Amino acid sequence: QVQLVESGGGFVQAGGSLRLSCATSGRSFSNYAMGWFRQAPGKEREFVAAVWWTGVNTYYADSVKGRFTISNDNAKNTVYLQMNSLKPEDTAVFYCAAGRVLTKLPTYDYWGQGTQVTVSS
Repeated sequence: QVQLVESGGGFVQAGGSLRLSCATSGRSFSNYAMGWFRQAPGKEREFVAAVWWTGVNTYYADSVKGRFTISNDNAKNTVYLQMNSLKPEDTAVFYCAAGRVLTKLPTYDYWGQGTQVTVSS
């Protein structure tokens, strides 16, 4: 059974940092793209960042460039999202996803259950 399990969300003040983790299991994602998306209440799910499982090339939404960093640890089968200089508008449920196509659209094949990130002003 394929699983993507996010962790690391929480409550933080503006300007603070969090690191999200996405632990994968159930299959190899060696040829997959790994993405992070987020969804705020009343809004559509939006792209945050993505990286090929090989670690080559990273992609970011303009709104997080320079503040967020996506990375992966193949040995641990885990993808990370380091989030610095957090803003209240970053408040959302963050989802990890895996797909054969790297895209900014939420059309990935596998999804985690999400982890809540709340940034206070």
